[in-house]
Amino acid sequence: MIKPAYNIISTGLQKCYNSLGEEIHCENSGQDAEYSIGAIAKGNRFDVKNNLVHDLLTGLSWLKQADVFTYPLEWEETLDAVARLNKDEFMGYSDWRLPNRKELRSLVSHGAKKPALPRDHPFQNVFLGWYWTSTTSAVAPAYAWRVHFEGGRMFYGNKKDPSMCWPVRGESYILAQTGQKNCFSATGDKISCESSLQDGALQLGTNWPEPRFTVTPYGVLDELTHLIWSKDADLAGLLDWQEALKSIKALNKNSRLTWRLPNINELESLVDASQAKPALPVGHPFGETNEAYWSSTTSFFEPDWAYALYLHKGAVGVGFKQKAEFYYWPVAGPL
Repeated sequence: MIKPAYNIISTGLQKCYNSLGEEIHCENSGQDAEYSIGAIAKGNRFDVKNNLVHDLLTGLSWLKQADVFTYPLEWEETLDAVARLNKDEFMGYSDWRLPNRKELRSLVSHGAKKPALPRDHPFQNVFLGWYWTSTTSAVAPAYAWRVHFEGGRMFYGNKKDPSMCWPVRGESYILAQTGQKNCFSATGDKISCESSLQDGALQLGTNWPEPRFTVTPYGVLDELTHLIWSKDADLAGLLDWQEALKSIKALNKNSRLTWRLPNINELESLVDASQAKPALPVGHPFGETNEAYWSSTTSFFEPDWAYALYLHKGAVGVGFKQKAEFYYWPVAGPL
């Protein structure tokens, strides 16, 4: 039996699909839903009191209305609007903030669409488009990370473009820090973090252990999540999704560990949001890395597509399962 992974939430995907998008049995598929790695709520996940929703899984509290500012705003306008909520003690609180990328992604269920939220969610007026996070993109600091709640992708957007805002408050006992430690203007210039409400100013989440990674005879142990990763991040070149799953099975024939294709939340857990090309912690022990990696998580929005991590950027996107366009990176555990 696989133990729970530390600092990782279940993707929420409960079904398995082939490369044509047809539902199949999960047994021996090697897919996300066969293993269901990650934390899940025991009983009801959300506790609603008036217009505030407390997430019992993460410890964060969200507004029930997902459109508090009604219309999209530029990134800096959004940060200013949240600061005004605090000045006015909105709903009796003065600790509202724009969520960082891990906090906002924690709401995503990859087993749902339109919106990509847990099926029992109580939220209202969820916009099926982009929502800002407080985390600047390391590869392009004039851009910040956004989550798309129609299907659950995460890419960066120009800070001058408008997106929605979903304020949050409280601290999570399960989510890890993003790794970002600096603050940036809308033009990408480094600025003082004082009173900015940016991710780099608050640095909320579980502290990363030091060192983050330990090299073992079997692979690289991530001390944060207790997952073991292959030290070699390029084992077979570009593959389609089914080839990646088959390659894992072949790898296990001569291994003391039981390797598998990681789900998308496991892959994202490797990302250091302060870094790019690759978006991995400084001093990581992995070999040559590539632009993008398959996950074992099918896109519930379009089941003939699967989620992938764009490692050079740190983005969460999707790829067409039948196209050999991504690499695979085996994971084992958690131990």
